[in-house]
Amino acid sequence: MSLIWHPLFVVTLTDPVEANDPTVGARRLSKRRRSPLKVVNQIPKRRRKEIEDSGQEETSSPEKWSRRAGQGKHIIERRGVKPGEVRTIPFNLIDSEIGESWSVPITVVHGVRPGPTVTLLGAVHGNELVGPQALTFLQSNQILGEGKAIDVNSMSGTLRIVPIVNLPGYRNSTRYTPDGRDLNRFFPGKPEGNTTQRIAHRVWNKIIKTSDYVIDLHSAASGRTNLPHIRANLAHPKSSMLARSFGTEVLLDGLGPRGSLRRISNEFEIGCVTFEGGGANSIDSDAVQIATYGILNALRSLRMIPGYPSSPRFRLLASGSVWIRSDHGGLLDVLAPVGSLIESDEVVATVTDPEHARESVEIRSPSRGLLIGMATHPFVTAGTPIGHLLPLKRGLSTIRSRLDEDDVLMLSGILEDPIWREDETEDIDLQPSDESSPAGWASVDDSALEEEDD
Repeated sequence: MSLIWHPLFVVTLTDPVEANDPTVGARRLSKRRRSPLKVVNQIPKRRRKEIEDSGQEETSSPEKWSRRAGQGKHIIERRGVKPGEVRTIPFNLIDSEIGESWSVPITVVHGVRPGPTVTLLGAVHGNELVGPQALTFLQSNQILGEGKAIDVNSMSGTLRIVPIVNLPGYRNSTRYTPDGRDLNRFFPGKPEGNTTQRIAHRVWNKIIKTSDYVIDLHSAASGRTNLPHIRANLAHPKSSMLARSFGTEVLLDGLGPRGSLRRISNEFEIGCVTFEGGGANSIDSDAVQIATYGILNALRSLRMIPGYPSSPRFRLLASGSVWIRSDHGGLLDVLAPVGSLIESDEVVATVTDPEHARESVEIRSPSRGLLIGMATHPFVTAGTPIGHLLPLKRGLSTIRSRLDEDDVLMLSGILEDPIWREDETEDIDLQPSDESSPAGWASVDDSALEEEDD
């Protein structure tokens, strides 16, 4: 698979009255509009003010990034990487004189000019494979090398690629570390704590703490799949910039669970975003391409590699979501795939019980919205999350213009004609009142929003 880049293409929006026509999306696929949109979706007024204020903060480049400073060696694990050099360095997850130390490879791409240090992480949860695949692809001869998108001889700054962080979890096809804990709940870790805390401490102090920006690639928890999207604290200036530069349509605003890499990084003024796409123990080719596409966009935005980043035709910025759950147990039949725009009271799935073959239950959506996550495991019990819904009240005509014939959102990262541009994206304020989060929505500080994904 390779990414194909094209020059500027534009789309023309049709009249908003067409929003009530369900066939409009299919008819408008070939039409182009002139300026991308940023849709602010149902973020309370006070939170929007925090996000807007963060975007106005002046951020000057550190002196160490200036060309006057020159580019020295990049040191990691007491090994030096010269300017213009690509080197893979083994990194032990744990200090141990005997026993398994779990050595993971870190590829360092050290540019010839000064600039930011960006760290890319995959498989913090060992069974989430989109990250390892995307980061492996990023190091292929198609992208990394002389004359390619990432050319160390023309690059500024330093790129550090860690395809697999949780190596024992990866080897055992599990989300967790060997002591049964979630690594992404224990940062910054403890040097003399349990196994997971020790791993977190090593990763934090040797890799994350010395980064300017971090992109952490994840997938949905077992039994589900996620529409590719970004989760970030949009009121944190560096993280907000990184999230917007990724070039994907859906951005979920939140601090992240306590002890998560994203949350702790922000506390130390490190820009950090979480990419979510696909499901556990599987490879989603679209999610892999969007992750790769987004990373290259981010590197262009940071002026580490040449070229202009691409922007989607719109962005959905949201601070809450709703989980659609089954109230019954049995076998699940999903009717609406992930990425679907669904209406209120629409049937998204059915549950049947082979022990009561004549009975079935319909699972309906509580409101109109975009399905950003969906169950994939056929067996469910009462309370199982079936769908992860992003409620939508406005901007529907814009969204419908990017639906395929099955009413599924077409993400810009998987298209062969991404829009290239260098001007600012237009803001459309869709939530004028200062109201609290709608009933059933998680707050920006609610780890339940993640439902174990992050």
